[in-house]
Amino acid sequence: MAIKVAAQNIGVRQGSIKWKRLIPWAVLVIAAVISLWPMYWLFVTSVTPTTFTLKTPPDLIPFHASLSNFQRLLTQASDYWNWATNSLTVAIAITLFHIFFDTLAGYAFAKKKFPGREIFFWIIISTMMIPAYVTLIPTYIVTQKLHLLNTLWAVILPGFASVFGIFLMRQYIQTLPSELMEAARIDGCGELRVFWHVILPLSKPAIGALAIFTFVRHWNDFFWPLIALQSSSQYTLPVGVAGLQGEFTTDYGIIFAGAALAALPMILFFLFFQRYFLSGVRMGAIKG
Repeated sequence: MAIKVAAQNIGVRQGSIKWKRLIPWAVLVIAAVISLWPMYWLFVTSVTPTTFTLKTPPDLIPFHASLSNFQRLLTQASDYWNWATNSLTVAIAITLFHIFFDTLAGYAFAKKKFPGREIFFWIIISTMMIPAYVTLIPTYIVTQKLHLLNTLWAVILPGFASVFGIFLMRQYIQTLPSELMEAARIDGCGELRVFWHVILPLSKPAIGALAIFTFVRHWNDFFWPLIALQSSSQYTLPVGVAGLQGEFTTDYGIIFAGAALAALPMILFFLFFQRYFLSGVRMGAIKG
């Protein structure tokens, strides 16, 4: 009898352990569904004809799916591919500039010793408290004086570097062994070669995280391109797709089709860099 009772107790404990393991997975699945639902609804609406878009209650499964919205989008918005090219140019250019300049500044603040290093770093970090809209008018005036308005350079130049990127790269580079840099210098490498052949390859996880943050932010940037760009041929995707909304009516099918196409590069970019993402975002937990 005692053996039977003990076996039952063990079975109950094992069952409770299994349930405790399932609860986190269930929470993660629910959170994933909630997070991915807007993306799902975006693509469902993009393939749903306009006559069924405003149906109440809406169809959770696209029973009337078709590509008519995409056909009408590419017919009515003749500059759509120009918008996509402009967005891709801006996002890639700014991302590359961030990777180079933010990593270079992060390396200087993390591994180089110079008078006032900590003071300069915290002064730079303190600028993150300044709202972006405060610098909007000065940025516009400078861009106008340089005769860059209505060109892609008006959007690219203000995004050459970011305080967040400098902070991110500095935190990661602090965790790298200084002995590797000293060994490279002993082998005759100058500072640029140390940066290019040692720092950049070892910083791939942080660079991947920075690339994702930067690309997504500037691919979705709306307010500054709306101000700096005036002609339709120079618009980026967010500005161009927003312009598809009519004055009195809104064709949700075309707008969602444009948004769905605009979301694809972000998804592909994230999938390409996702292996660096987790190791990059948790670097702050490691003390250098």
